[in-house]
Amino acid sequence: MLETILTVLEVAASLALIVVVLLQSGKEAGLSGAIAGNSDSYMNKNAKGGADHLLASSTKWIAAVWLILTLSLSLV
Repeated sequence: MLETILTVLEVAASLALIVVVLLQSGKEAGLSGAIAGNSDSYMNKNAKGGADHLLASSTKWIAAVWLILTLSLSLV
């Protein structure tokens, strides 16, 4: 019973992680933007705290939950 619950939660966390990663905006400028002095850098984007910051934070937390669920499933 516990294994089934953990498996369902891990599938839900996996799908949520996929969706959150796909919703994040790409970093189009890359290395050329860093050399040229792009004003829309990583630090400037996250200083605003908009949707990109929320998605990045969500990705970290969902990934941590997914990792804990994976480790728990390996012990059950």
